[in-house]
Amino acid sequence: MRIYRGLSEVPEQFGPSALTIGNFDGAHIGHRAIFRRVVAVAREHGWKPSALTFDPHPARIVAPQRAPRLLSTPEERCAWMAEEGIEQAVILPFTPEFSCLSPEEFARDIVAGRLQAKAVLVGWNFRFGRDQAGDTRVLAELGERYGFFTEVIAGVRFRGRTVSSSEIRRLLAEGRVSLANRMLGRPFALTGAVAPGRGVGSKQTVPTLNLRTGAEVLPARGVYVTRTASLDGSATWPSVTNVGFRPTFKGENLTVETHVLVPLEGPPPRHLRIEFLRRLRDEKKFAGPAELKAQILRDIERAKAYFRRLERWVGRCREPAK
Repeated sequence: MRIYRGLSEVPEQFGPSALTIGNFDGAHIGHRAIFRRVVAVAREHGWKPSALTFDPHPARIVAPQRAPRLLSTPEERCAWMAEEGIEQAVILPFTPEFSCLSPEEFARDIVAGRLQAKAVLVGWNFRFGRDQAGDTRVLAELGERYGFFTEVIAGVRFRGRTVSSSEIRRLLAEGRVSLANRMLGRPFALTGAVAPGRGVGSKQTVPTLNLRTGAEVLPARGVYVTRTASLDGSATWPSVTNVGFRPTFKGENLTVETHVLVPLEGPPPRHLRIEFLRRLRDEKKFAGPAELKAQILRDIERAKAYFRRLERWVGRCREPAK
């Protein structure tokens, strides 16, 4: 994928494009439906499947008090777009000056002009322009004027809920990672550097790897079945992860601690990716390290049982049809 940071980097041969526009935070299954449709339209007409996204999130400029914590970085969003076949993306700096563009200026100068869009495909709740004055109806009218057609993609529903970034944030805040993962279309994950711990776990409970992450969204405090991996994907391990303050040891800082269920060969990687698969329990304060260790060992057994069930299920899926 080719990524352009700002309009100044966009080449003259950017188009003709089939373009989608949005924040796409988390690149959930609703977003991916849009990406796939963009690719289909582009292939049908011989155009370039393209995306326009923003950094920072527009709310951080126009309504910072209501700006959401983000599930993903612009780079992650572009990588997920590329998985669905988007070939080029523009990460547009969202500035106070840009926020003042009228819907017509945005459609004329940027969408039809700089990005040479012949088709614009957006979600059902798309808004644009100063004070969010433009909606999908306005976009379609401007498209007729400036030479692109508009297609509105319906929202994706799962278990009676419309899939959205805000819904996924809410589910994660409640610790409901399994449902959040279904909406994301992949496990929610944290990445970061392995930080030195206090050594308490190795001495009094079980050894852990402590993750220092810059993620804005964390799952609710508690214990989770997880999968831990090196960032390059060369090694993965089943694991149990605690997100919390370590109340048994009077911790004051929120930590992400992971116990790997199999022996590591050699030193641990300097950076990790932790995928959250299932919530086991809330974080609790125990009377002392011995009681905590006993609970952790029970957590470990439940996690091992989860992975055994998962392995059997995967094995059945791979069996040839009779």
